[in-house]
Amino acid sequence: MGHKIIVYPTLSLHELKRTKLYSEELGIELKKRNDEELFKWFLASVLFGAPIQEAVAKSTYRSFENYGLLCPKKILKAGWDYLVFPVMREGHYARYDEKTSTLLLKNCKMLVEKYNGSLSQLIYASKNPKETESKLMEFYGVGPVRANIFLRELRPYMKNCNPEPLPFVKQIARKAGIKLDNFNRRSMVFTRVEAGLIRNRKILK
Repeated sequence: MGHKIIVYPTLSLHELKRTKLYSEELGIELKKRNDEELFKWFLASVLFGAPIQEAVAKSTYRSFENYGLLCPKKILKAGWDYLVFPVMREGHYARYDEKTSTLLLKNCKMLVEKYNGSLSQLIYASKNPKETESKLMEFYGVGPVRANIFLRELRPYMKNCNPEPLPFVKQIARKAGIKLDNFNRRSMVFTRVEAGLIRNRKILK
């Protein structure tokens, strides 16, 4: 019997370079570098970080948006019961609604108490990108994946945000024949290519 030949689908680098970022899709303006936009993206990153469909994470973020819960103090004031229902349930986040509500409340409390509610303070106080990652991973339930989600789209805008691409992203890039080392990792081009690879991860598994 001959060896099975695996043919991977091809991805157009030209199209990858034009990929819409997840933050852009949600209307979050990271280029402003202010705490309002940074917290919106932190909230979205926490939602995306659960093992759920991207569509559910997006709809749940929209639910927080619809209820005006886009800053840590408002989320704390809303409380656990309100986050679970109606906010999470209306976003169809039912499987992880209770766990993620607890996670968000703990993290908003820590953000307010330790950094005066300011993610920019956390970032600017860091000496380097690794320290930024370490500080983020001090938050409840924020591991390497959630920290990476938050930091990777900030690369072009903030000096201390420059995470290493996740292993699965490097694997997808290799399968697609794309050499990530050929790009400036802080460039918007790299950020869009990375987002494109993540969006197309299912066809390259």
